[in-house]
Amino acid sequence: MRYEELTIEGRNAVLEAFRSGKTIDKLFVLDGCQDGPVRSIVREAKKHDTILNYVTKERLDQLSETKKHQGVIAFAAAYEYAQVEDLLKAAEQKNEPPFLILLDNIEDPHNLGAIIRTANLAGAHGVIIPKRRAAGLTATVAKTSAGALNYTPVAKVTNLSQTIRELKEQGIWFVCADMDGTVMYQLDLKGPIGLVIGSEGEGVSKLVKETCDFTASIPMAGEIDSLNASVAAGVLAYEIVRQRM
Repeated sequence: MRYEELTIEGRNAVLEAFRSGKTIDKLFVLDGCQDGPVRSIVREAKKHDTILNYVTKERLDQLSETKKHQGVIAFAAAYEYAQVEDLLKAAEQKNEPPFLILLDNIEDPHNLGAIIRTANLAGAHGVIIPKRRAAGLTATVAKTSAGALNYTPVAKVTNLSQTIRELKEQGIWFVCADMDGTVMYQLDLKGPIGLVIGSEGEGVSKLVKETCDFTASIPMAGEIDSLNASVAAGVLAYEIVRQRM
C-alpha cells in the first residue's frame, strides 16, 4: 500500500494545503520572515491550531527534501484525525463498553504505529493522542500499523488531562501505566475504560497521572525496569481483554 507524501514545501503549496482543508500537523517557518505570503500562511496555521515552529535556515534545509522550501515547510497527516465522539460512537455501535487507549509523550512514530496495531487487535475503539509532544499520523505510523490505521480511529486533542476529565463525566474509568502502581492482575479493568500509556523514558506526565483513577504496573523479573511503550500497551491491553472475556 502506498501513502501520500507528507512533506509540503514552498509558499503556494503550503497555503493551498491549508485552504484545501488538508490536515497539517506541524509548520516550520524561517525565523524573522514576515512578508505577505508568509503572514498569510501563519494566519492559516493559527486558524487551524497547527503547531508552529520558527526555525533557522539551516534547520529548514535539513528538513527540506526539495531544497526549494521558500522559508516554509509543512508536515501533513497521512490520515484524517477522528473526533473523540467518533470513538464513543464506535463503542456504541458495537454495543460494547468503551475501551480507549490514550498516549502521553509518545513521540516515536514506530511506537505509535505499533500501538494502533495493538489497539485494533485488542478491540479498542480508538486511540487518543495530544497535539504537542506526540508523533502525528505520518506515513511511518501508517506503515508500522500494518493497515490498522484504516480501521482504528485516532483523535488528537489539545489537552489530554481535560479530555480525561470530560470522559470521566461520561462514566469512563482511567488506568495509567506506572511501574509504581498496583500490579495489573489485582485491578478490576472491566467496564468502560481508558488505558493511558507514556513513553518508556518519561512515562505519563504528573498532571495526566493525577487525573487517572488508578495506576497499574506490569510484573517484571529482569534487571531493567521498563518495557518499550508499545509492548507495555500490548501487555496491559490484553489484560483488559482477558478480564472482559
